[in-house]
Amino acid sequence: MTTETAFIDHPARRLVVALPDPYDTAREHYEALVPEVDLPRFFQMASWQATLELAEINAPHGFMRYYRSDITAVMAGSPSSWKATQYLMGNHTIAERMFRHDPSVMVHAPLRTLLYADPDGDTKLAVDQPSLLFASYGNPRIVDVGRELDALLARLITLLGGDAPPQL
Repeated sequence: MTTETAFIDHPARRLVVALPDPYDTAREHYEALVPEVDLPRFFQMASWQATLELAEINAPHGFMRYYRSDITAVMAGSPSSWKATQYLMGNHTIAERMFRHDPSVMVHAPLRTLLYADPDGDTKLAVDQPSLLFASYGNPRIVDVGRELDALLARLITLLGGDAPPQL
């Protein structure tokens, strides 16, 4: 049994991407592209292969939604007037390829995203760049999956009508 505590500093890069649609339309589009995870069906899978096959169906663009919070409603009555929705999006079959090497990767999986309207009413998608988060684990196999997540995120941004940052 180890009694050592680790301290790991790591860089992060928050990407804030402009999207062309009004907030409500962008939110509907995001939720169509990143469907809600069908956990009851996943819990019924008899094998990991069946889970992988269901993930291909449930996440046609690589990601599923594990959580959604309407921040606008949560902040109702406060002096803040932002329209915003927070999500946890990811794919547990992709995350497993990192988890098998280091369970602490689940601190960063699924990815946290925020869709919001800025003060001018323009829609933005904010997310930390996956490859930088996962590079901090110092394992090349985890790093490779982080880069794969960058590519999936770039594709999602493009499907949402945004310009994927060159860092992805």
